[in-house]
Amino acid sequence: MIRITCTSCQKPLSLDETKLPMREVGFPCPVCKAKLTVDRRQFENPEAEVRRPAPVAQQAAQDDDDHSNDFGSKALILGADHPAIRQAAKLIGFLPVHHSDHAKGREFFNQEQPQVVFLHPVEMTQPPLDMGPIMSVVPSERRKSFFILIADNLRTLDGNAAFLYGVNLVVATKDLGQFPQIYREAQGAHDRLYSSMMGVLRERQL
Repeated sequence: MIRITCTSCQKPLSLDETKLPMREVGFPCPVCKAKLTVDRRQFENPEAEVRRPAPVAQQAAQDDDDHSNDFGSKALILGADHPAIRQAAKLIGFLPVHHSDHAKGREFFNQEQPQVVFLHPVEMTQPPLDMGPIMSVVPSERRKSFFILIADNLRTLDGNAAFLYGVNLVVATKDLGQFPQIYREAQGAHDRLYSSMMGVLRERQL
């Protein structure tokens, strides 16, 4: 891992050098959004710290670790973890961060404002879901994220179920292999539905 410090807020960051190209790249600080640059070539020496990926057997024990320093935009997985959901998040360009504890999930949501939130209950119940801390986020904050409910006994793109459970998209677990296409379709419909409302809100903020 490459260790750097934000020049603006002094936040220490850890970057996976294997994901960086052999050139200078820029990215926003995940805390203060200041523009940072890093050149992997400067760290290609024996003294650079390298951390090998954790073995698969150890991965489950690290599910709820602090991911605040990971490089890239994050997607929150709340509830039961699932490798197919992690892969779905990666396929649409996000780093999956799992929290089984709902209160910690809300804390992460408030700090990071992830664009995508996967809700994967251990057991499906009648609404409301047993995810009170995250589902009770005020509407103005909820609109900043795209909430996706993953379940075995629901039908993908079921608009009635999405309305019933208060989410943007419902996806059956068996359909996660086609998730990028499903997500694009749902995100496009969501953007068209809310474009006029978001335009009014932006005008009010000016």
